[in-house]
Amino acid sequence: MLALADPDLDHGPRTDKSATMRMCAVSREVRPIDELIRFVVAPSGEVIPDLKRKLPGRGMWVRASRRTVAEAVRSHQFSRGFKRNVRAAATLAADTEALLERSCTEVLAMAAKAGQVVSGFAKVEGLLEQGRAEALVHASDGAADGIRKLDAIAGQRTGNIGESRGLPIVTALTSAQLDLALGRSNVIHAALLAGPASKTFLSRCQILVRYRMDDDDKTGDSGQKF
Repeated sequence: MLALADPDLDHGPRTDKSATMRMCAVSREVRPIDELIRFVVAPSGEVIPDLKRKLPGRGMWVRASRRTVAEAVRSHQFSRGFKRNVRAAATLAADTEALLERSCTEVLAMAAKAGQVVSGFAKVEGLLEQGRAEALVHASDGAADGIRKLDAIAGQRTGNIGESRGLPIVTALTSAQLDLALGRSNVIHAALLAGPASKTFLSRCQILVRYRMDDDDKTGDSGQKF
């Protein structure tokens, strides 16, 4: 369902719960809400991202793309969309990316507390060989040799070489971010076990990668590496 009375703004999180599509205020394209970010105006007059789509007030939707958010700031689209003078920080695109990263680390921490995360090369290797891993996580700044070895094991266990489906491999976070999420030092490799928190983590990492890549052709369902 798409509200058409004011395509630039919704009517608040409570009134548009049934909406599954919205219009990007920059590109004017109608997209699923999972491919968009909702922005609202804080009491201070500052534009802020509403990643959970729960903040009060009317919201403006922008494609989940760093370049598109930056363009919205540059072209004063937020003031036009909200039909009043609002402040959109020059750093809004970068700030939004930082919030998306924090969202990923917070959910990974929840998954770890729920016993759905195993870290350390040997433990991850064992989990892969047992076929129990639901996803593989590497630090984006990890050593290439270890990453290649675990990826090869993952490919052998799931048969995902040359196929569109397989074990998801996440490389969206740095070692420092994994350390923060898991409460230990020098985390380079981790594996996820089945569970709701793990599923949510993968979903949020996909949004983060889509935001960074800014390429529709690369954000479809054919890729399992993000």
